[in-house]
Amino acid sequence: MPIYYNHKNTGRPPSPENKWTSKYIDALYTPLFPFGHGLSYTSFEYSCLEINPCEVEGKQDVEIRLKLKNIGEREGDEVVQLYVRDFVASVTRPVKELKGFKRVTLKPGEEKPIMFKLTLEDLSFLNQEMKWVVEPGEFGVMVGSSSEDIRLTGRFVVKEHVYLTF
Repeated sequence: MPIYYNHKNTGRPPSPENKWTSKYIDALYTPLFPFGHGLSYTSFEYSCLEINPCEVEGKQDVEIRLKLKNIGEREGDEVVQLYVRDFVASVTRPVKELKGFKRVTLKPGEEKPIMFKLTLEDLSFLNQEMKWVVEPGEFGVMVGSSSEDIRLTGRFVVKEHVYLTF
């Protein structure tokens, strides 16, 4: 059982109602704390997720924008985390990969725009020929305060193969 956040899809995701799924019978199948877990003295609201462009052609970067607001009564820090999932690829891909994070300090009621930039290098992987490639297909975007506390989700599509050289 993988207990790390960027595991591969097992084909039988854990389900408490079904004993034939991938999990332990006598223990939790998750770590005590998820990847990126942290606590704050206040609460935060994530909103207004924008992905631009929604269809990537050539060597375009993808901009991920959102708004973060402190909705609590105290000043606090939040680590906004960006995860990406490649839904269809020629080799198995993790269910989520951390591609960026930002630590933000906000006063009560304060709101800030957050921006991440995904490059082709962020989306690339080694294919069966051991070449760095970005394959066409759909990608999922997940933003939250940990790998399990995802607050916003979205998708974009890559339209063509891109081979990278480093």
